[in-house]
Amino acid sequence: MTIRVVGVFAHPDDDTFGIGGTCALRAGTVALTVVMATSGEAGRIADPSLATRETLGAVREAEDLAAWLALGLEPDVRFLHHPDGALERVPSEELAEQVFAILQETQPHVVVTFGADGITGHEDHIAIGAAATTAFHAARGSASDGAFERLLHLAIPASGLERFNERLRERGLEPIDPTQPFMPRGVPDEEIGVRVDCSGVFDRKLEALRAHKTQGEMEDVPFDLWPEMLGTESFVFAWPRREPGAPALADPFEELSAS
Repeated sequence: MTIRVVGVFAHPDDDTFGIGGTCALRAGTVALTVVMATSGEAGRIADPSLATRETLGAVREAEDLAAWLALGLEPDVRFLHHPDGALERVPSEELAEQVFAILQETQPHVVVTFGADGITGHEDHIAIGAAATTAFHAARGSASDGAFERLLHLAIPASGLERFNERLRERGLEPIDPTQPFMPRGVPDEEIGVRVDCSGVFDRKLEALRAHKTQGEMEDVPFDLWPEMLGTESFVFAWPRREPGAPALADPFEELSAS
């Protein structure tokens, strides 16, 4: 049976980092809808030949579609065209209503978005994650065909972040400081409900990240550390809550009625 999945994110490339490997592993068995609150028009322009400030949003939309093709999927991507870098100024009710309408239409089994930490503390991430979480719970009341079985929040295990920092220190590089703006935050390992081994699709995820050419993804990270950083995708169960001490799943679609 096809598993319906909706991912709700802030910027093009959030989806590639967050669920690209997980969905690549399930290519052909998931019907994926991606909701992007902005078009990333306030982002980087790593190479001036690729875009101007006026065209960057459209370019990044195309980059996101190319990234999914590299992963072996052709999802239904919906851009909401809210202002990049200013989602906190969009009324939360408006964001939630837009996401709610898409969830009502698509009736996903699984919804994936940001948690309260926004992975990096980015205010856009936090705003859209909160809106998507509100919309999920509102939509559950009219679920059909086993929809809305699971809400997952993207997460980075604290132990993984610390290991990565140790690798940076070994190379004489500055470790990641999670107290600084737009830096990854770890969550306690015991809160991780799903850990997906994406090493088998690492090459595809790497190609997908490189499709986001304007962003110069991870150019400051030594290449030999990329497999460690990209080889696992982790999630917290936002709903339903997992029993304390329950082992993490290896697949976010395990134990679903549709799986």
